[in-house]
Amino acid sequence: MTNAPLIKTPLPGPKAKAIIDRDSRVVSPSYTRDYPLVIARGEGAIVEDVDGNLFLDCAAGIAVNSTGVSHPDVVKAIAEQAAKFIHMSGTDFYYEPQVRLAEELAGLVPIDGDVRSFFGNSGTEATEAAIKLSRYHTRRAGIIAFLGSFHGRSLGSLALTSSKSVQRRGFGPLMPGVYHAPYPDVYRFNGSAEACAEASLAYVRDQILVHLAAPDEVAAIVVEPIQGEGGYIVPPPSFLQGLRALANEHGITLVVDEVQSGMGRTGRMFASEHFGLKADIVNVAKGIASGLPLGVTCARADVMNWPPGAHASTFGGNPVACAAALATIRLLREQYVRNAAVVGEHLLNGFRALQEKHALIGDVRGKGLMLGVELVRDRKTKTRAVEERNALVQAMFRRGVLVLGAGKNAIRFAPPLLLTKDQADAVLRVFDAALEEVSREHATADSKTQGTAS
Repeated sequence: MTNAPLIKTPLPGPKAKAIIDRDSRVVSPSYTRDYPLVIARGEGAIVEDVDGNLFLDCAAGIAVNSTGVSHPDVVKAIAEQAAKFIHMSGTDFYYEPQVRLAEELAGLVPIDGDVRSFFGNSGTEATEAAIKLSRYHTRRAGIIAFLGSFHGRSLGSLALTSSKSVQRRGFGPLMPGVYHAPYPDVYRFNGSAEACAEASLAYVRDQILVHLAAPDEVAAIVVEPIQGEGGYIVPPPSFLQGLRALANEHGITLVVDEVQSGMGRTGRMFASEHFGLKADIVNVAKGIASGLPLGVTCARADVMNWPPGAHASTFGGNPVACAAALATIRLLREQYVRNAAVVGEHLLNGFRALQEKHALIGDVRGKGLMLGVELVRDRKTKTRAVEERNALVQAMFRRGVLVLGAGKNAIRFAPPLLLTKDQADAVLRVFDAALEEVSREHATADSKTQGTAS
């Protein structure tokens, strides 16, 4: 396949339209589809749709396809395991692929000491296990999470999630005992990075733990080391270290959600490594198995001390998913974590160069191939360019690059970790052209609105 996008038909093409029409009649309308992509196949960071159009993938199935689309080594591992046995529930029986994966993770996750792992099917399930485990371990109920966070959509994890109100609307009452604090967004804070971190920590320390929940009633602090759905926000290191200190002081379990930021995405195996952060529990999913459903709750062995029957999952740690994860970890170690760091830096510098050219770009941030570009209408006021962001996602799609929004007005770039520099340059060219189009169209629309008003 080519390294560049190649759009052959108006989007969506006729075959895509037909499938989308069928989908509308039988599939839940709760899914969020930003644009009409209907995939047929893919290779690496290139996706082909059912009408033969080629796209550069900077979404990776929401940061899941860490080794690209259908990496041959992962496909081989899946096929070999499936030929042996597809399922034999790890809840009631033993199989070596699950043990091997737990051994691998014990040596990788940012947790000091011996580590045990619980296997589920998704990031949401990893969050649910972490909630239950932290409550069981501490014999406390309260949970502290952060505004803008995303930890899943099942009712327990949804109580922690606060990235969009639509995700919570109509499902209350949610699990009680959850308290939200501001996540430190340095770009939008009027002050230094250190002051921003301290403001968030002070809210936890001086508001929540004083007015809402006594420290000895809080089971866990749950935090993303880089906030994902909230806008790809990178916090100051002192914020995460401050949470670690608070947790230590009060016997609170520190749960680090690495579902989106983990498995090499940031140029380290886990984002926590950039901050020198050690957790009590680490949640892993998305990129761990290159697209197969797998979520893992890793914990210090003395924390994961619940008895048989306390928690389980029929399909969690499925042997085929474990085989895919083992192949993925090998590929990440051998080449793709390093590639994410190198190509991510190249892409980050490219975005910063475009920031000099386009006033619509307010902030560029991220690590590795977890990069966010925040769009604003005015850099002085930092007015959020929400409509422009949405238009830019569409403009990128029409030009053959797949991206997704994050937060109210940011675009996330989370391609497969095998993205090349040539492909990154193609992404930058398309982004440049899309920015030109959106800036021009919205400037014209604004001038017409002003003319009408006058």
